[in-house]
Amino acid sequence: MKAMVLAAGRGERMRPLTDTAPKPLLAAGGKPLIGYVLAALARAGIRDIVVNLSWLGDQIRAALGTGAEYGLRLTYIDEGPVALETGGGIFNALPLLGSAPFLVVNGDVWTDFAFGSLTLDDRADARIVLVPNAPHHPRGDFGLEGDSVIRSETERYTYSGIGLYRPEFFAGCRPGRFPLLPLLLRAIDARRLRGQCYRGTWVDIGSPERLAELDAQLRRAPPASPRASTPPSASTPPSAAPPPSTTA
Repeated sequence: MKAMVLAAGRGERMRPLTDTAPKPLLAAGGKPLIGYVLAALARAGIRDIVVNLSWLGDQIRAALGTGAEYGLRLTYIDEGPVALETGGGIFNALPLLGSAPFLVVNGDVWTDFAFGSLTLDDRADARIVLVPNAPHHPRGDFGLEGDSVIRSETERYTYSGIGLYRPEFFAGCRPGRFPLLPLLLRAIDARRLRGQCYRGTWVDIGSPERLAELDAQLRRAPPASPRASTPPSASTPPSAAPPPSTTA
């Protein structure tokens, strides 16, 4: 299985930190956020990774290189000066992702979710990971009925930025800039979107304050084992490459 790590966004909510560094390279515990994601993908046995780039993308390419330090093979796809949003960015990368289902992960989340555990049945075009709503997003995004994702105005969960997608999920799309949400809603209405609620550790780094909290938590944790697979609230952080000087 291949994976795509989303790393093209401007990170508006993280300004001024992201004025000079792309959000995935912001450091927590002395390591870039995207480094933890890549280390977890490597532990899951997923070796071929596509990384999309836009805002300050050259810094990401310079910091991660070929991915060999993580035991990965990284391929970059540059979206130009204006990012294509999540839907457009994934659609743009489809030629690099192949014909089989592929994993998509935001490059700026902290989680102990096992990426290799996701599976997709024949009657679904995607499976997404939902999490309990955080205080900053109390209404959530979607409901669950069994393992089917549904529209709901009552019990809802938050999309984690982790999902397994078939290329067919993007049928009918055209090149350009567009969000993922309309495609998720289309799949819900066709009853072809599966999901699960993950109640383990997941942190959305959506503000400088939350980044500082995670950084402090990681720095208080004991040294990590190279094979660690859980974050500090449960154990110790996974290994990742040192951050570039721009994020120090």
